[in-house]
Amino acid sequence: MLGVVLLVAGCSSGSPAEPVPTLAERGTTLTTVKPSRQDMTNKVSLDGTVTINPVFGLVAPVDGQIRYAEVKAGKGTPTKPTRAGAVWAGGRSTAIDVPAGSTFAGRLVDDRATVTAGMPVVSAEYGGYGIVAEVDGAQAYTLTDGLATVTAQITSGPGPFDCAVLGTIAALPPGTIPEPPPATVPTGQPDPSAPPQAPQQAPQQPTGSREPSAATGMRLVCTPPAGVKLINGATATLEVVTARATGVLVAPVEAVAGRQGAGKVDVVDAQGRRTTRDVVLGMTDGRVVEVKSGLTGAESLAVPGPDLPAAPRPTQGG
Repeated sequence: MLGVVLLVAGCSSGSPAEPVPTLAERGTTLTTVKPSRQDMTNKVSLDGTVTINPVFGLVAPVDGQIRYAEVKAGKGTPTKPTRAGAVWAGGRSTAIDVPAGSTFAGRLVDDRATVTAGMPVVSAEYGGYGIVAEVDGAQAYTLTDGLATVTAQITSGPGPFDCAVLGTIAALPPGTIPEPPPATVPTGQPDPSAPPQAPQQAPQQPTGSREPSAATGMRLVCTPPAGVKLINGATATLEVVTARATGVLVAPVEAVAGRQGAGKVDVVDAQGRRTTRDVVLGMTDGRVVEVKSGLTGAESLAVPGPDLPAAPRPTQGG
């Protein structure tokens, strides 16, 4: 009986073997993008509440010394601006007026104090309904850069409508309203031989009672157009446009290190080499960031962008 031995050496599909994939070297750029130009709008959304007679702050218009005016209590809501004081600098004064429709609510610094432009110096109370939105620290600097427009929507109510901003968003200290100085009445021609007498005080005229404003946190206060029906305590949403720009150079946020002011990008040349370049950054919408300077727009940028150096660790004492 003959035995049959089959030897199987293997089988092949006849195609050459594919190379085994390997990891790219550390630092290798796998994706690049080019900057582009587009219009941008910076927006911030805030939660607000309809509030009756909201308090807002007025700031010093220039650096200098503030000199307050005596503001007498009146009846009703003023229909004209009320002079609250002025800031003096270089022999010139710049007035601070409470706008019509609002009443003076307090001094926020001492009379003749040195102040800087943008510092809250007067509090005022708006006569009617306004919308108040509290502002947290993360939003403060974005909002102080500029408030181009504010649009409000009352929850399950009127809107959207334009909302006019009052004063500053800065936090306000408690206001003070000083007592008016006592008035004196002349006593006629004094007798040189008579002993000196204290001047007689004139009877005080009723000036109306005013409570100074309480301290507030950072807040945005705005007022609706006439005819918009509001209910005290109703909730609202405010969309704040802080800046607009047309045809600005932008790059994806993934390609940029930093978000405001100074930043860095990695520029990739034709041979794939990366060079870190400093850039000046502007506004961002979360997807792209404005590049104010440092790029022409023809560069290829590495994605992801450069890593910012880590803060040095404290050394252990021996």
